[in-house]
Amino acid sequence: MKEISVEELNENPFKLIGKDWMLITAEKAERTNMMTASWGGLGLLWGKNVATVYIRRSRFTKTFIDDGNYFSLCVLGEENRKALAYCGKASGRDEDKVAGSGLSVEMAEINCDGEKVSIPYFKESRLVLLCKKLYCQEMNAESFTEKGKNLPDQFYADGDWHVTYVAEIVKLLKK
Repeated sequence: MKEISVEELNENPFKLIGKDWMLITAEKAERTNMMTASWGGLGLLWGKNVATVYIRRSRFTKTFIDDGNYFSLCVLGEENRKALAYCGKASGRDEDKVAGSGLSVEMAEINCDGEKVSIPYFKESRLVLLCKKLYCQEMNAESFTEKGKNLPDQFYADGDWHVTYVAEIVKLLKK
């Protein structure tokens, strides 16, 4: 993996997130867990290059994201589609998803704001965004402005709302 700048990223974010998918990956108590995500965004906010991800309250990975300040977004190639599908269905509450996925954890050792941190990612990734959390907020029905489509009923009938996380992209790695 080599470090690249955000300006060198030549990927369509709609394809990258919506079609290729990514693994939101974090560590807690020396254990790595991940979940497949196909919702998110890349952009600029507060003068920083950011990634926005959405995680339902019920997801086990959310506890890992909430426990620390750093996580990675790992984009894998098509040859790893089965692992991505597995990571979207299995729960780390019930099993060791890393072992079940067949993927190999690597640790990125970086210096961020004068602090040495280790962020897990997967060796098989073709692209890795190393992220530092900046903001999180739970979605709610009252904040929806498009009333006619009834999106809250369509996506949150069970009450399992997404939490929005905005994170600074502190480093990009590319295969």
